[in-house]
Amino acid sequence: MAAKTITLKGDPLRKEGVADEAITPGHLVERGGTYDFQKHSTAGGPAIASFALENDLVGDGVDDAYASDDTVQVGYFSTGEEILAYLATSQVIVVGDYLISAGAGLLKKFDPAVDTSSTSADVYRNSIVARALEAVTTTSAAARIQVEAV
Repeated sequence: MAAKTITLKGDPLRKEGVADEAITPGHLVERGGTYDFQKHSTAGGPAIASFALENDLVGDGVDDAYASDDTVQVGYFSTGEEILAYLATSQVIVVGDYLISAGAGLLKKFDPAVDTSSTSADVYRNSIVARALEAVTTTSAAARIQVEAV
């Protein structure tokens, strides 16, 4: 059965603002750009668990994207709350993997061997946004994944 909501468990703080670009529910978002919200843009960069929500106020579902200049609904999720997020391509995720921003509003696996080998290791460690609640493998297309905010 297809999910009908981005918020799987919990009651995130809900905010709204103008979309800087096309945003699909489930994208990791950040404040910035010309308007209020854009897809999280920096792979491995600092991020909080803020995800675009479906615009259920007008009857839109999880597959109905916001266009640039639309009013976008955003959920700020607390630790343990569950989200239907987007996973980047070329990912092999198992339950329990930690996830960080892959840029473009997508998540990727946090790899300590790679992400802590640079001088910005603390930035990466402090950029973990979520933990995988299911195993998902992506190849050539981004896919949705159930995660919990950390």
